[in-house]
Amino acid sequence: MAKRTSLRKKKKGGGNAVLLGVLALGASAVLAVIIVLFTYKALTRPELDAVTLCPKTGPVAVTALLLDTTDPITPETLADARNKFDDVVSKTKVGELVGIYGLTDTPGELTTMFEGCNPGDGATVDQWTSNPKLQQRKWEESFGKPMEKISEQLPGGQGGRQSPIMAAIQSIKLKVFDRHKNLEIPKSLIVMSDMIEHTNLYSQYRSSLDFQTYKSSPAEADYRTSLKGIEVAIWYIDRGLEKFAGRSHINFWGEWVVHNEGVDLRSLRLEGVNPHVPAGGNS
Repeated sequence: MAKRTSLRKKKKGGGNAVLLGVLALGASAVLAVIIVLFTYKALTRPELDAVTLCPKTGPVAVTALLLDTTDPITPETLADARNKFDDVVSKTKVGELVGIYGLTDTPGELTTMFEGCNPGDGATVDQWTSNPKLQQRKWEESFGKPMEKISEQLPGGQGGRQSPIMAAIQSIKLKVFDRHKNLEIPKSLIVMSDMIEHTNLYSQYRSSLDFQTYKSSPAEADYRTSLKGIEVAIWYIDRGLEKFAGRSHINFWGEWVVHNEGVDLRSLRLEGVNPHVPAGGNS
């Protein structure tokens, strides 16, 4: 009987050893899977450009804002624009390029106010494979603070001899959107302006708002450009001029966007009425 008891004890001890071995093997397998997953995440995380913080493979979307600074803008209109601008920025995706450009009175010449990608804040990274605090600091320094500064300092307009809106849109298309034309990504353009085109080639102060009048002008040949795949929205600055207060002006620009193969989004009027210059003077 003593021998049998001893045999049972040996068998029981052997079973525990096997169980422990299975558990250890399982734990090792789980650890190996975790290591592989972390390594995969680290290796597949897109490498970023040091200057723009965009993925080196290209941005996931492009949003461009064109700000018309050729005429003064009231504090009320600027406040409304800032709120809408902040809302747009808050909805950008990680890896989305935001470009902000100021319209000048020289056709095709733009002032670059900001250009960079949203690198993601601390909440967008894995705390096991990245440093959320470091990522948050990077977001604030490279994206958050510059956006806040631009929002606070949206220019109030310095006045200009011309208002070449069409040329500015063409320039953004060629210099910004076309840089990423091989990527199947969302592209959008927001134009904050009174939308009163005024150049030597075509002036809405001097002509009617009939679209055929524009098509017969030299501006059609010079400023026509393909906006295919680009969504265009307009934030109207109200100048208090009866000629531009009705639907005809809005319809003109909607027709112009579609004529150039763009997607015409719903436009809106910013709050406030802004000063204007005489039709025979600056735009």
